[in-house]
Amino acid sequence: MSADESVKSEPAAESATVQTVVVEDAPPSPAPPVVEPPLPSRSFWTRIDKPFAFGFLVALGGLAAILLALTLSNLSTVLIYIAFAMFAALGLDPAVRFLERRGLSRGVSVLAVILGLVVVLALILWMIIPVVVEQVTLFVKSVPHLITDFMHSDVYAFLEKQFGDQFQQLVEDAQKFLTDGKTWQAVGGGALQVGSSIATGISGFIVVLVLTLYFVAGLPTIKTALLRFAPARDRERARGITDQITDSVGGYVQGMVILAFANAIVALVLYLALGLPFPPLMATVAFLVTLIPLVGSVLFWAIGSVIALFADPWHALIFAAVYLVYMQVEAYFLTPRVMNKAVAVPGALVVIGALAGGTLLGLLGALVAVPVTASILIIINQVWLPRQDARV
Repeated sequence: MSADESVKSEPAAESATVQTVVVEDAPPSPAPPVVEPPLPSRSFWTRIDKPFAFGFLVALGGLAAILLALTLSNLSTVLIYIAFAMFAALGLDPAVRFLERRGLSRGVSVLAVILGLVVVLALILWMIIPVVVEQVTLFVKSVPHLITDFMHSDVYAFLEKQFGDQFQQLVEDAQKFLTDGKTWQAVGGGALQVGSSIATGISGFIVVLVLTLYFVAGLPTIKTALLRFAPARDRERARGITDQITDSVGGYVQGMVILAFANAIVALVLYLALGLPFPPLMATVAFLVTLIPLVGSVLFWAIGSVIALFADPWHALIFAAVYLVYMQVEAYFLTPRVMNKAVAVPGALVVIGALAGGTLLGLLGALVAVPVTASILIIINQVWLPRQDARV
C-alpha cells in the first residue's frame, strides 16, 4: 500500500468511526409500559381490622337505639304535656307583651295574665261543670223518651215507609239496648275506668297548667338559652326567625280560641232559640270540638244536628241549615280576619299538615299542624331559599 492510499484510508476510517459514535449517542427507544396486575377487590368485612370489636360496637349501638325508643315511648305522655304547655305559653305570650307595651314590667305582666287565666278557668268550671253534669244525667235518662217521641214523628213514619220493617226492628233494638238494665250495669261496671280516666285528665290538666305558668314566665330566658346554640354571627338572624315563629304560634292559638268561642256562642243561641235540649252542654261540646282545625266545625255540625233530630226533626233541620250558613261565614269572613296576622299558609299545605299531624300525634298533632307548617315555611323562606339564591 502506498502513502497516498494510506492517507486516504485514514479519513475513511475516521468517518466510519464518527458515524459509529453518532449511532451510539442516539436516544434509546422508549420501553413498553409495565402493566401491574389489578389488586383483588376486598369486601367491607375484610377491610375491618378488628371484626369482634366492630361487631360489639354495632350491637351496643343497636341496644342504645332500642333503649332510646323505649324511653321515648314511656315518656310520651310527659312529652305531650310539655308540648301542650309550650303551645299554651306561646298563646299567652302576646297578652303578656301587650301589657309590657303599656308600661308594665315583665313580671307584673306575667302575674296579671296568670291571674286572669286562673279567674277565667275557675269561672268557667264553676258555671259550666255543674250544668254539664246535670244535663249529661238528664240526657242519659231521657234517651228512651227521645227515641219513643222519635218513633211517633213524621220523620220516623217516612223512614219506615221507605225501608219497611227493617228500620222498625233497628229502632226497637236500639231502644231495648238503651233501656235494658244489663246495659247500664255494664256502664256502671266501667265507671271506675271512667273515674280513673277523669282523674288522669285532671292531673294532666294541672301539670300542663303549672308548666304553662313556668314557660310563660321564663319564655325570654328559654329563647335566649336556645339561641346560644347558634353561632354568634347568626344569632341576630336566628332571633328574628324565632320571634316570627313564636308570634305565628301565639297568634294561631288566640285565633283558634276566638273562633271556638264564636262557635260555642252560635250553638248556645240556636239551641236556646229553637228550644232544643241541653244548650250549655252543646255549647261546651262546640267549644271543645271546634278547636280541632278543618274538621271541627263540620264534626260539631253533625253532632248538633243528630242530637236535635231526636228532640224535634224540623228544629233539627233549621239548626243544620243555620249552622251550615254560619260555617260559610266563618270560613270566608271570620277566619281570614282572625288568622290574617297569625299564619299565612296555603290551603293545600293546611290540609296536608293537619292530616299528617292528626295521623302521627292525634289531637295534639291536629292542633299544632298549622303553626308547625307555618314555622317550616318561615325557615325555608328566611334561611334555605336565600342560600339557594346566592348560589350561581
